[in-house]
Amino acid sequence: MNFPIAGVHINPVGLIAVGFVVGIFGGFFGVGGSFLAGPALYGLFRVPMNFVVGTDLAHIVGKSIVAARKHHTLGNIDFKLGGFMVIGTIAGVELGAQLIQQLKRTAHIDIVVGGCFILILLAISSFMSWETFRTLQMRHATKKGKQISEKRDHSAFSHVAKTLQKINLPPHIRLPVSGIEKISVWTIIVVSLVGGFFSGFLGGGAGYIRMPSMIYLLGIPTHVAVGTDLFEIIISAGYGTVTHAIKGNVDILIALVMHTGAAIGAQIGATLTQYFKGVWIRVAFIPLPLIGAVLILHGLLTGHPAK
Repeated sequence: MNFPIAGVHINPVGLIAVGFVVGIFGGFFGVGGSFLAGPALYGLFRVPMNFVVGTDLAHIVGKSIVAARKHHTLGNIDFKLGGFMVIGTIAGVELGAQLIQQLKRTAHIDIVVGGCFILILLAISSFMSWETFRTLQMRHATKKGKQISEKRDHSAFSHVAKTLQKINLPPHIRLPVSGIEKISVWTIIVVSLVGGFFSGFLGGGAGYIRMPSMIYLLGIPTHVAVGTDLFEIIISAGYGTVTHAIKGNVDILIALVMHTGAAIGAQIGATLTQYFKGVWIRVAFIPLPLIGAVLILHGLLTGHPAK
């Protein structure tokens, strides 16, 4: 099937299959799935990198709506937190999109964006591997460890979140759904600004950054971080889609074909979260950024996509 906007020819069955797999992972981990969707569009289907970024954002909006509705019924969304995160995310998305526009004027956009994507994915996977290993060590170190883990979603990195929650920079808010009594609004905005930048620069909802950030930096329970990130992605990726469409970086036909599979997969993934504890969700997430990094590297080494 020919997609004239991006200038590529892709088997639609392959796009639907990728959308389905990304939908499952997105619904389960609370991320848009761009750590797999973007690399697949570039590494497997030869879509130019600027279209990868914009089209991935468009595809993710619909899938996130489906998954977020399911998480809402499970009580996994902190709407108050998500509302404040949108402020920083939208500003970050625009910064990332503007940088993509600058890179489009050069011949190095694929190498720069692809290289950054690989480094970010490897860093996330490495950090989460270390953190979950430490967390599991803590659980087995004492007899009380098992009792604690059953009641609360503990992390070996939780001391950092507690430190950030103590930042005395008003205004402060209370997040009862997330179990946080007091946190500075500016802490939330800064964390979401970083995630938004990578969303606009690398495509997708950047949940592969924002979801771990909510867990490790803000101290949000894993299940709530999953649902809240999906809710926040609807707004941020929606804005990202519009700003990239204006800049000519979106192939809406590719996005719609992928969404046919993603809509089904997202519901399956969201349902599966209720059968796993927080630490095991994080364990299962670890190899996925590595797969994305391999796909991007494959695309870089085997030649640039057709223009």
